[in-house]
Amino acid sequence: MKTLYDSMIRLLIFGMKIGAVFKYKLKKGLAGRRQSCKVVQNSFSKQDKVIWMHAASLGEYEQGLPVLEKLKQQLPQHKVLITFFSPSGYDHVITKQNIADAVCYLPFDTDEWVMEFTANFQTDIFFTVKYEYWYNLLRILKSQGARIFVISALFYETQVFFKFYGKWFVKRLKKDVDFFFHQTQQSSALAKGIGLKQSVTAGDTRYDRVKDLRVRDNEVEFIPQFVDGQKCIVFGSSWESEERIAEMIVAKNSAVKLIIAPHDLARIPALKEQFPSAVLYSSLQQGSVRDFQNVRVLIIDCIGLLSKLYSYADIAVVGGGFHSKGLHNILEAATFGVPVFFGNQYRKNPEADEIIARNGGKCFEDEFFAGPYLLGLLHDEKLMQTMGDNARRFVDAQPNAAEIILRKILAQ
Repeated sequence: MKTLYDSMIRLLIFGMKIGAVFKYKLKKGLAGRRQSCKVVQNSFSKQDKVIWMHAASLGEYEQGLPVLEKLKQQLPQHKVLITFFSPSGYDHVITKQNIADAVCYLPFDTDEWVMEFTANFQTDIFFTVKYEYWYNLLRILKSQGARIFVISALFYETQVFFKFYGKWFVKRLKKDVDFFFHQTQQSSALAKGIGLKQSVTAGDTRYDRVKDLRVRDNEVEFIPQFVDGQKCIVFGSSWESEERIAEMIVAKNSAVKLIIAPHDLARIPALKEQFPSAVLYSSLQQGSVRDFQNVRVLIIDCIGLLSKLYSYADIAVVGGGFHSKGLHNILEAATFGVPVFFGNQYRKNPEADEIIARNGGKCFEDEFFAGPYLLGLLHDEKLMQTMGDNARRFVDAQPNAAEIILRKILAQ
């Protein structure tokens, strides 16, 4: 089975090389991986003890960061490595201040590449976030004496581990992973059902992260003047479906302000065509003075502001749930006491079910159901406030998962 796995990894590499001819994202990922060994060679010595966090993409990075920060506080002499699989996570973190001594792409999971990469430092603690597992990486790290953990683990029944051909990988996890910290009791039960007894339900570290958002400075320049005491809907990480909802609201309600932060900044020109009277946030940053009285739509054409923008919202519409790409982070809005609305394709987001059950938000089959509901909600101040309060109480009720995980890791 290992031979078959190695063959699949090499096929993956070959496929990415072919795809890179047509897709810039794949080309960028391949180029970044070629530099990964050089990055760690320049950042670490072979004597350095390293805390290594691996995250598939940006969402997993956000989940892992509370644990990483606490580990660094407790082990200040250790150096920190963060690796990504996806360019979207890497691009976001590499351009911002962070606690890592090195940030790079995860090497492809071949024996040769992993051995070359890990030979440049001593991995003391390695943890991966949610559900990214690499057979050779785990095996080699364990042989080198690393302590290995999975935080915010999320097992679900369609994973390879629950197929007859995935049992060999489960044996590897039993040997190599010291502990699994699960988001949900269901995930923990599934893991224990296949023999991964080293498991506990610790909760989701994203709750720690979003609770911390409230106590920072959330002011965003120009936004108070734009909102100006009117109702405000923030469309966060929006795709086309969410933007069609915005279009319906603009057409039917002239007394609401809309802030649209698209998932992909490459779509800004299309958004400007869809909302011709909208203002781009970058034009405000350039120092122009505007009268916001007649401006109803503000398009955010930069990254890094969204979690702060939710603090100005009366309603949040979060993108990704109307298709299979997956729902974006709804907790960043809920933590500010904002009711959240989204599409119903969110299989990997158990918090969405919880918020719906507590009447802190609602999902819709498609955008044509969502638009009329939100238009009605804008006229129901009491319901809007109740739903927002419910969303915040749900976040407040969650355990401080990072503290639970930290104690267990340090005790190993």
